[in-house]
Amino acid sequence: MNLAQEFLTRLAREPAVLVTMDSVQGSGPREVGAWMAVFAQGEVGTIGGGHLEFQAQQQAREGLRGEALVPLRRFALGPSLGQCCGGVVHLRFEQVGPADAASLHTRLAAARAPLALFGGGHVGRALIEVLGRLPFELLWVDSRDDIFPDQLPDNVRCEHSEPVQAAVRDLAPGSRVLIMSFSHAEDLDVVAACLQRLRERADLPFIGLIGSKTKWAAFRHRLRERGFSEAECARVTCPIGLPGIGGKQPEVIAVSVAAQLLQTL
Repeated sequence: MNLAQEFLTRLAREPAVLVTMDSVQGSGPREVGAWMAVFAQGEVGTIGGGHLEFQAQQQAREGLRGEALVPLRRFALGPSLGQCCGGVVHLRFEQVGPADAASLHTRLAAARAPLALFGGGHVGRALIEVLGRLPFELLWVDSRDDIFPDQLPDNVRCEHSEPVQAAVRDLAPGSRVLIMSFSHAEDLDVVAACLQRLRERADLPFIGLIGSKTKWAAFRHRLRERGFSEAECARVTCPIGLPGIGGKQPEVIAVSVAAQLLQTL
């Protein structure tokens, strides 16, 4: 269960105050949009920890007890808060209940970057486990309709596509793409479909292909035969993952690739 799932599941049973990082000036503990849901007992999410978070929790619980809740509050991250960030943040406080669950689901999903993952193999499954708690909205695609597990994170949607590359046409604008199907032929077709979409719409900021430098050399040659230029082929990242992480276990590859994707946000 990811944080959004945990929050909304609990919200169905009891009210909360949603605390959101509304603005940050200078150095701050979290980015704009970071959130924390405060319940009468316990919290889900974080706005960065420390005394800032402690004060926000206190004020949120005052609101839950019926006291007046200021919608937007300014906090200077200096000696008075015991935090040395030095910046200024504005926190937004919203009282929410079960009736707000649907709109909150849409709102939290909108803050995630779209990502398409082609391939339901071992690395694909490991990636879903890692990315399920990160700020991505995932479309998981495979040409085999019986490949997906029953239990999935809230930010994952599965799609059977035959041929698999047909799904590229309908990807959300701005999608990052990871390609790791069970077949080199399918991988090549998906890469070609992505490059064709870049020609037409130029709206895929990252195209990553699993494999070795040797695999990519062969793919680049075949893509050139299909009419794609060297500059177009250069838009594909292969191998994928951060340099210096050499493990071949699916879980290690998944962490390395997830970190690489976070660098693109």
